[in-house]
Amino acid sequence: MSEQSRPAQVAAVVQGREVADFPELAPEAARGRVRRITVTGEEVLHRRNAEVPEEMLGGAELAGLIDDMFLTMYAAEGVGLAANQVGVDLRLFVYDCPDDDGVRHVGHVVNPVLDERDLEDPVVVEAEGCLSVPGPHADLGRAEHATVRGVDRDGAPVVVSGGGYFARCLQHETDHTLGRVYVDRLSARERKRVLKKMDEMSHDVFARRQERAEQLSEEFSA
Repeated sequence: MSEQSRPAQVAAVVQGREVADFPELAPEAARGRVRRITVTGEEVLHRRNAEVPEEMLGGAELAGLIDDMFLTMYAAEGVGLAANQVGVDLRLFVYDCPDDDGVRHVGHVVNPVLDERDLEDPVVVEAEGCLSVPGPHADLGRAEHATVRGVDRDGAPVVVSGGGYFARCLQHETDHTLGRVYVDRLSARERKRVLKKMDEMSHDVFARRQERAEQLSEEFSA
């Protein structure tokens, strides 16, 4: 999910648990490498991805993938990123996203399952963007609150809940693991408009991402 304006951050919730202090960038990023981000239309983005198998939990391959996803997300100035957005056919996402109260939420979820929406929970229409649809945003309705359940990289249970912008992020990223890009939820006319705008904007977006990736590389190697 692409970043919009961030409210002032007053606290951090990491893997669903409050922490007293947290660095500007998640520690995983310092160990990662930037990967190419897939673009809507690529097959891996448009089908349900494979469950992360139990034998991968606690292993170096999964940990390395998560590290790479954090750094790739930061290089693209995003607030969430799913594994299929770096071309990997696994149900997993990472996030570093504020809620509407300015509370920062950071973590990852393996094999996420989104709780069904409470029918009394309002649907809020706001602008939404995606790193795999580089550039444009479009108005889309999402539930005001969301809870996602899964496990962490070591197989420990994870429950992550939030409201507002963070709830939108949780829904957006879980959608990715099920093969849905946000433009798939738009009307045909609006989807055509967004994709045309993406074609116009993507060159500049890619250039900015490359510049940011180089900046981060210098920071972490200093």
